[in-house]
Amino acid sequence: MSERARPVLLRGGAVVADEGIVRADVLVEDGRIVDVGTRSGSPAGASTIDCDGRLVMPGFVDAHSHAGSLVFDEDVQLALLRQGVTTIITGQDGVGPAPGDGSYAARYFAAIDGPHPTYRGGGIAGLLATYDGTTAVNVAALVPAGTVRHEVMGDEPGGPTAAQLDAMRALVRQGMADGAVGLATGLDYVPGLFADAEEIAALAAESAAVEGRYVTHMRGGYETNAAAGIDEIVRIVRAGGGRAHVSHLHAPVDLALAELDRAEAAGSPLSFDAYPYSRGCTILSMLLLPAALARPGTDDLARAIRTDDGRAAVRAAVLERVLGRADLGTDWARQITLSHVPAAEFHALQGRTLAEAAGATGTDPVDLALDVLVDSELQVTVVMRVPHPRTPDQLAALFRYGGHTGGSDGIFVGTHPHPRAYGTFARYLGDYARTGLLSWWEVQQHLSTLPAELFRLGRRGAVAPGWTADLVVVDPGRVRARSTYDEPMLLAEGIDDVLVAGVPVLAGGLLTHATPGSGVRRDGWGAGGR
Repeated sequence: MSERARPVLLRGGAVVADEGIVRADVLVEDGRIVDVGTRSGSPAGASTIDCDGRLVMPGFVDAHSHAGSLVFDEDVQLALLRQGVTTIITGQDGVGPAPGDGSYAARYFAAIDGPHPTYRGGGIAGLLATYDGTTAVNVAALVPAGTVRHEVMGDEPGGPTAAQLDAMRALVRQGMADGAVGLATGLDYVPGLFADAEEIAALAAESAAVEGRYVTHMRGGYETNAAAGIDEIVRIVRAGGGRAHVSHLHAPVDLALAELDRAEAAGSPLSFDAYPYSRGCTILSMLLLPAALARPGTDDLARAIRTDDGRAAVRAAVLERVLGRADLGTDWARQITLSHVPAAEFHALQGRTLAEAAGATGTDPVDLALDVLVDSELQVTVVMRVPHPRTPDQLAALFRYGGHTGGSDGIFVGTHPHPRAYGTFARYLGDYARTGLLSWWEVQQHLSTLPAELFRLGRRGAVAPGWTADLVVVDPGRVRARSTYDEPMLLAEGIDDVLVAGVPVLAGGLLTHATPGSGVRRDGWGAGGR
């Protein structure tokens, strides 16, 4: 009997229903849930998982993940599964390895996404096939609009010609036909920042035509600038049709809720993902450099700072950018912590703020940042503080909003990442559900049921007969995130058993080394069909 076909009985636990916690056994066969209720015995040949005192919940969907290239690494799989994440959605921020040969993403986003995955053939179809039977976690993909633009126009500013726009639309259309769950933009990244609302709407229309989502890292539209970013989203979906999803929405909670309500009143309701942390994380080049110097590679920046006059001009441009950001303020160098610095000379500075690193090296924060960027070929990530961190009570109001989904924005590159990669979903369970800030039903809806529905992941997101057996067994009294800003790679606790497609992938808190995961195509079909 194959591993996939062997029945599994999750005995003695409880499921989360809208009316509360309900005692139930869950029987799984051939990758699907076949029975939920009290059973007197086990089917012949079934293995049994003792779930006494624990909750059996549908696997969680990370609606914003950067683990797509690293999910083959068992350490990354373990970090995800120990939080209960069974499906991730990649291609975020408009950057991804497909379509094309992946060279753009590998050069520009390596510090976020990691190396290029070797995929089976070209395009989104080949990328999704890469995950079939090779990992313990499912992977869905968005068509990355920045990569699409790069394939047609390179990194040049300006709008496309009619022929170029047609070529971009064709790439999006093919990606959606290959099973992508939507279109993603990153409007603070090169070359996505060069695209105007009209261009984006034309691409989003190709996704909307097959009911895919338009997913966006807004244009400078976070913290106190959220209104401007959401205004542009509303314009795009009105012109292109479909529904939009805001990536990693972080803003003062009252402002975020008001803008979400305003978009809904305007006839363009938005979904969004958010994580239970106040600090953000991004590539340092996007944060500091003008667009002309932030393109993949370091030739432009190295040339620009070669002379004293050139360095002075770049310094002035950097200071103008950072001092103009409301989320950093005049004390900006103390707000930015170096997360991943591959250059050997500066590797020891990881985990220090730019101000601390400059003091340790006897230089100025701007000069240090420029040298680190050049020597690391721009592959530097940073964690950023915000001036006014939100409390769990405040964030709970955002997480309770109807369109909210869990998304870690998790980055697994480097030795000092943001702790959200290792703790987001466990933090939802431990800091919000267990404390009563959110009900267990609300958490299940927002971390599993709703994202599976929004991104059309098939019959995932419920513990019910006929549904895919992506299942998580949660100890409600023990579950917690252990990762911190000082120790960001500590594994979560309280989730020791996880099934993907009915196959145990985590048992007793350890990987089973089974790889039943798949590239999830829109509407949930995978390697074995719908």
